[in-house]
Amino acid sequence: MYGKKPSLRHFHVWGCKAEVKPYNPQLKKLDFKTIIGFFIGYCVGSRGSRFYCPSHSMWVIESDRVVFFEDDLDSGSNAPRPVTLREDRVVIPVPSIYLPADNVIPVVRDQNEFVPDLVDATSPVVDEQVHDDVVEEISLRRSQKVCRSSILDDYLVYFQVHEYDLNNVDDPTTFEEAISSSHGDDWLNVMHDGLASMAHNDVWDLVDLPLGCKPVGCKWVFKTKCSPNGKVERYKVRLVAKGYSQRDDIDYKETFSPISTKDAFRVVMGLVAHFDLELHQMDVKTTFLNGDLFEEVYMVQHDGFAKKVKEHLVCKLKKSIYGLRQASRQWYLKFDQVVTSFGFKENASYQCIYLKKNGNNFIILVLYVDDILLASSSVELLTETKFMLNSHFDMKDLGDAFVVLGIQISCDRSRSILGLSQRGYIDKVLKRFNMHSCSSCAAPVQKGDKLSKSQCSQNDNDKVEMKKVHMLLLLVV
Repeated sequence: MYGKKPSLRHFHVWGCKAEVKPYNPQLKKLDFKTIIGFFIGYCVGSRGSRFYCPSHSMWVIESDRVVFFEDDLDSGSNAPRPVTLREDRVVIPVPSIYLPADNVIPVVRDQNEFVPDLVDATSPVVDEQVHDDVVEEISLRRSQKVCRSSILDDYLVYFQVHEYDLNNVDDPTTFEEAISSSHGDDWLNVMHDGLASMAHNDVWDLVDLPLGCKPVGCKWVFKTKCSPNGKVERYKVRLVAKGYSQRDDIDYKETFSPISTKDAFRVVMGLVAHFDLELHQMDVKTTFLNGDLFEEVYMVQHDGFAKKVKEHLVCKLKKSIYGLRQASRQWYLKFDQVVTSFGFKENASYQCIYLKKNGNNFIILVLYVDDILLASSSVELLTETKFMLNSHFDMKDLGDAFVVLGIQISCDRSRSILGLSQRGYIDKVLKRFNMHSCSSCAAPVQKGDKLSKSQCSQNDNDKVEMKKVHMLLLLVV
């Protein structure tokens, strides 16, 4: 077809010896690189080959990193070995097993059915009486494997948000509970502020529901924001759409939205400490209300604030709102468009990390949903960036960064020290499991240590020595 002879170099002698290099990311420098195997075929869907490796944990492996020894046979000769083929017939006697009637299945055989005689002359002869209908009882095969959970008993699993919430404040769940609670006036004022912010951003229009359209529900979500010390800072209320009722490719198309990682945050903190940068923090108010909505989405009116004359109308959303499946993505696209037009460039490896250079000065912007961290080598560039953000979004300037993502930041620029602490989070976890009054001690096991049964006490003398070590730890505490 192609006018040239095809290559047959990928063909090898079946069963030939080979040195195979399997994929092993944990391979050390002095470990064996290859193992001995025998060629048994080719892979399906790749250019590799299959090898039988009796000395390996996986007897059959696939690899394309191999050296074949087709002329090297264990016998030392290329002559084929004579192979004798014969058929051996083995009869295994089956003992009679009597089981309860509910565990057997009756099998009826016809008298005239032909049954081959597989019993040889050496096997014992059993007298059997043949009746018109021969009924044999065959026991059901039941699995004896015990199903075990993949999660150990000493782990706690949380399925809902309120189950792993570490705050001890009982937040209301409905509009009626919030109004009738002891902080009803505070909740009501925050709800009025939220509706005023939505009106300022022109989030929706009240229209009649078009024929054939199904509106999305909504509800109020109440949250008490506490400081790392446990004190109440403010009351937060959001009007959230019930996005689980949205239909794919009708009410939304794409939902993915990136966020910055904790590893990227630590890298930025290292740069702040190394270059002695200015570190400030800003917060975006009503974050998701800034995203533009391109699909036609209708939402029912919120509880407690619907006008009597316009109760039959629905909200046609023009901006994204909390709870919509595409809300986070629309906010990211809007923020990325604004900051890149100002001269910022997003990091190619870590998304939501932006950098802008102005001569010898630079500024790093870290975005985590609605939290913005600014690290700059110039106060003028920092002020200019804050003014740009305030001109496009409703921002709250928090000044010097103190708490970011639940991590407390302590900075001493005179000594060039930057400290990160999660003491508040640890205290909440200890308090939740009633361990906040326990005494602290040094960790007896370091990270990376592997324990085995050989390290356990083997005799009474070892147990006595272990008790002495335990007493020393108690004295240190």
